[in-house]
Amino acid sequence: MDATDRSSLPRRPRSNSPREPLPHDVSELPEIDPIFGQLLDAGLGEIPLELDPDQRRAMVDHARLLLAWNAHINLSGLRAAEQIARGHVLDALIAVPALRELTASSGRSAAGAVTLLDLGSGAGYPGLPLSIALPAGRTALVDSIAKKAAFLDAAAGVVAAAVPRDIVTLAERAEDLADEPDQREGWQLVVARAVGSVAEVAELGLPLTSRDGQLVIWKRGAGSAALGQELEHARRICQAAGGTAPRVVLLDAAERVGLPGNCLVVIRKRRPTPDRYPRTTGERRRAALP
Repeated sequence: MDATDRSSLPRRPRSNSPREPLPHDVSELPEIDPIFGQLLDAGLGEIPLELDPDQRRAMVDHARLLLAWNAHINLSGLRAAEQIARGHVLDALIAVPALRELTASSGRSAAGAVTLLDLGSGAGYPGLPLSIALPAGRTALVDSIAKKAAFLDAAAGVVAAAVPRDIVTLAERAEDLADEPDQREGWQLVVARAVGSVAEVAELGLPLTSRDGQLVIWKRGAGSAALGQELEHARRICQAAGGTAPRVVLLDAAERVGLPGNCLVVIRKRRPTPDRYPRTTGERRRAALP
């Protein structure tokens, strides 16, 4: 047989049985590795940030659900309880003191809490921990990938079962969402992590941010030349889309919780975003700003 001829090799039979539905009820799942709770509690002490038992349970149950789904669907490259505790949960929570300060002077909802939109939410980070801990009066988790949106629906239900929260999942692209009158400039705090460059996120996020609201981007490499260049490159599109020049906000607890160099890039919305933004993906790729 020729080395490239595989016609006579036995074929693995295909299974016609449907895959078991992924869990939505955390009561069916095993408890998480104790290292998760140990790292979470140590990190909360370093920030410092207090959570009541229900808030803490919501974060634990979200992580338990992620571990269960991630075994079948690639939602996150962080697959161990220890990695999720530090790389997802604490990475979100170290920003809470800064976000509370940033939003203190912004418009608030009738309930007195900020409205929050998480752009490219993926596995629900940072959106769900922020919704729990800020707390947010209304939260939208945005992801256009169907399998991720399905997980976000399940995770939102788990969180809302532990702590009352108004959380919706929007399975749409940011460009399409910005064309909807009830979404455009409808959110006081828009956050994004691992979505793209500052310039890309600014063009996608500022149209969704309300006037005097904040667009906040999770970044690494605080003080590095690479981040400085990224900020400079984003300056023009931020201003064209109605925002201030981007600035870095350092996070005091980042190094203490094992996330050295993690920081926030903050853009405040000063005026309405012109209708032409966000541009299509092709237009954004052809030129940073015509």
